[in-house]
Amino acid sequence: MLDHGAPPHNGGPAAPHPPGVGMRLMRRKPVERLVAEGGQGEGGTLRRSLGLWQLTMISIGATLGTGIFVVLGEAVPKAGPAVTLSFVIAGLTALFSALSYAELAGTIPVSGSSYSYAYATMGELVAWVCGWCLMLEYGVSVAAVAVGWGEYLNELLDGTIGVTLPAALSAPPGDGGVFNAPALIVVMLAMAFLLGGARESARANTVMVLVKIGALVLFCAIGVQGFRSGNYENFMPLGMAGVSAAGATLFFSYIGFDAASTAGEEAKNAQRDLPRAILLSLAIITALYVLVAAVAVGAKPWRQFTDSEATLAQIMREVTGQSFWGTLLAFCAVIAIASVVLTVLYGQTRILFAMSRDGLVPKVFARVSPRTGTPRANTLIVSLFCGVLAAAVPLGQLADATSIGTLFAFALVNVAVVVLRRSRPDMPRSFRVPLSPLLPALGFGFCLWMMGSLSTVTWVVFGVWMAVGLVFYFLYGYRRSRLAAPAPSEAK
Repeated sequence: MLDHGAPPHNGGPAAPHPPGVGMRLMRRKPVERLVAEGGQGEGGTLRRSLGLWQLTMISIGATLGTGIFVVLGEAVPKAGPAVTLSFVIAGLTALFSALSYAELAGTIPVSGSSYSYAYATMGELVAWVCGWCLMLEYGVSVAAVAVGWGEYLNELLDGTIGVTLPAALSAPPGDGGVFNAPALIVVMLAMAFLLGGARESARANTVMVLVKIGALVLFCAIGVQGFRSGNYENFMPLGMAGVSAAGATLFFSYIGFDAASTAGEEAKNAQRDLPRAILLSLAIITALYVLVAAVAVGAKPWRQFTDSEATLAQIMREVTGQSFWGTLLAFCAVIAIASVVLTVLYGQTRILFAMSRDGLVPKVFARVSPRTGTPRANTLIVSLFCGVLAAAVPLGQLADATSIGTLFAFALVNVAVVVLRRSRPDMPRSFRVPLSPLLPALGFGFCLWMMGSLSTVTWVVFGVWMAVGLVFYFLYGYRRSRLAAPAPSEAK
């Protein structure tokens, strides 16, 4: 736009107005530019080496085990036997968002997940908010899951060699300890795998996923022997409010089904395989969660559940009267939770990679090793941060903070799919959400409902987190955004 009210400079046309603050906050990144930049980093490119099987295993690896092995003991006292219904509600909320993720992942197959989808549809400020929430979802959930890993490690050590780690070294401050060393160790092990390359990490994850699926099937086969129908007589003792509260907590256990979308720039056929991987993984996860929760509550009265992270191993031991099965399950859980840490940590590094490439966070997160095709510095920084966080903060606080950040990001994805349908209706889509905009609207509503079920303390933490994020954006990202400059092809 030209300023016709200003005199021309040296007889030439007037200089165009620089975009205002509002326009800069709302600037969108074209889908074509997002896709064209796929895989490009500082000094190297990501390698496309992942197929449908690996992508599905990444989503299952990032999800399966978190709620069942870690958070179930916290959710049952909130809902009673109706915790199975809480899993269904949380899974339904995840399903609506998964449909939106599937459409956008097939349309915009890049590493930024919902951050990139928001950038293409709702502008830079909303994209930043979404990316900041993803840091809460992925980075903090790595720490939360790592905390639970130490509980099962103690169960394993107790069952095999008869010793456990002292509380001072196996629990964070506030939970009776000083420093959670096992939580830091498992994050460092995951970091070592990721530094080796995406293909190598995917292979290790696949093995670990098969182990934990086998462990849950084994639990059901043994736990059903202790099933007592009387444990279900008072199905909803705390009412629908308890079911809703437990569902909000258990939504934490569905975090990760979107992990495949963070692998968009390392998938062989991203547009075809990403939607399939997301929906297939969610179906498998939900079925296993509901089955295991039903067996667990049937085998143990709900009032006897505690906030121990090693709930399933305890049930196995109580049903059989032998320590062997509980020890075996603890071993499988150690493998299972390590898989979650590995894949969620992977997702966090790839989201930061995309944000760094856009100039919104420092360039160091976009540097790619030419030898391994991985963002090495990014992986090191994120791993150290998550490891220290896991060693110092209690699980419950981490899980709820992660849930609210995830729900907010999922809500934005449901909006993004509708916006892109209206703004770019002719774009090729390998998957389309049925009954749009109804199902995305339901997904958006369910996310807001579950956010409302979280505690006031969680909302305060979320508010502080968002305030810090906005300060960082206006001090750094707003000024350094690469979208303010022309794309390389446009600059020539």
